[in-house]
Amino acid sequence: MTTSLSVLVPVYNEEYLVAASLERLTLLEASPHLDRIEVIVVDDGSTDGTARALEQFRAGLDPAGRIAWTFLRQQQNAGKGRALQTALAHATCEVTVVHDADLEYHPRDLLRIVKVFVDEEADAVFGSRFAGGEIRRVLHYRHQLGNKLLTFLSNLVTNLNLTDMETCYKAVRTSLLKSIPLVSNDFRIEPELTIKLAKRSARVFEVPISYSGRTYAEGKKINWRDGFAALWAIVRFAASDAVYREDEYGSQILARLSRAPRFNAWMADTIRPYCGTQVLEIGSGVGNLTQKLIPRRKYVVSDINPLYLDMLARLRIDRPYLSAKYTDVTDLASFPAGEFDTVICLNVVEHVEDDAGALRNLRTVLRDGGRAIVLVPQGQWNFGTLDEVLGHKRRYHLAGLRALAEGCGFEVHALLEFNRVGTIAWFLNGKILRRRTFGLFQVLLLNALTPLLRLLDGVLPLPPLSLIAVLERKPLATARS
Repeated sequence: MTTSLSVLVPVYNEEYLVAASLERLTLLEASPHLDRIEVIVVDDGSTDGTARALEQFRAGLDPAGRIAWTFLRQQQNAGKGRALQTALAHATCEVTVVHDADLEYHPRDLLRIVKVFVDEEADAVFGSRFAGGEIRRVLHYRHQLGNKLLTFLSNLVTNLNLTDMETCYKAVRTSLLKSIPLVSNDFRIEPELTIKLAKRSARVFEVPISYSGRTYAEGKKINWRDGFAALWAIVRFAASDAVYREDEYGSQILARLSRAPRFNAWMADTIRPYCGTQVLEIGSGVGNLTQKLIPRRKYVVSDINPLYLDMLARLRIDRPYLSAKYTDVTDLASFPAGEFDTVICLNVVEHVEDDAGALRNLRTVLRDGGRAIVLVPQGQWNFGTLDEVLGHKRRYHLAGLRALAEGCGFEVHALLEFNRVGTIAWFLNGKILRRRTFGLFQVLLLNALTPLLRLLDGVLPLPPLSLIAVLERKPLATARS
């Protein structure tokens, strides 16, 4: 197996080292794991002779080489983070890695980093200067203490066990990296990216690398002020859930809802008694519910969001019974082959124009007696701005949902009312305050109160926020009679 690699090189005032640093990258051409390589160099408003050095290097490139080179320049110095964002916009390979324009890191370590993507299906690979690399120049003990403190604090936030969060060599799958909203313009990009990768449940690996640090007299730029800025960045991004760019799927809103794992557990516990051993889950998202319902003899996760499908595909690596597939509930041709005894379809059919057609598609892939578990929002009177931003076409009521299901050839095994307190929050946010997103504090409060809400849900005199229909496929002759 092979992959392709985009190397992002931010450059600022490195006229004496940048050519040698870029020349080292040519050893990547010998890698058997790389079928395509591109290097994107961004001169971040250098004020010395860096631009001239880059032009001379560019003029000397071998046009027959395997590396595709791109040279960009920002008129004013904006910081490492901004330079990386500029370069990332031009990245087209499967994996993207950062390479500094000095000589502290050696690209021979990139060969081993790339191999991890090929062998382990990694989402991100960090090169650690403190994990026992081949060589390490002995310098800056106090600087190393600062790095280890920042790594320790970052690990507390992310629950990762990295040994070097501040490393330059961070390689990430390009599609994943481009889907993360990065806002740091300077060295705070390091903790920001690390924390957001963790919040996206990325498969992160670490490999030891060599390191030849330089002194401040030799041009080292990072200092104690950057360390304090990184401390604040860890606090800031620990509290943030901005881990998806805005897209047509509402990924950012759904990411915020994932901050309530106790609520997801409540939903899983509610439907688990009705689940069989061969399950198709439609609209799996990032797999929050999936991971509470597996293992099963056969479990197929699906979604229409390509970002979610990438994450779902990673779940199968250690779960041979699980597979991931693009499935559109309105398109029967996109459904996986075979029959299932259970189809789980939560918060999906309210998004489509033809909900009856969607239910008939669910029935088609069920064996006789199999069950479809369908969760929909309750109460058209509660339709508001939150429904609009989530793309809801309608909300349902008990009698209408029963009639819809029976008209599609199902027998209603159970109709469950779910989450009564949520009705108040939905009405307040979507009808009264006309909000178009959920407040993070509200989601965290929901997670904290879920154990109490579970106890009270059956006795509160409130209409439910959602309905859960457990539907059984009747034999075809019975369904037609």
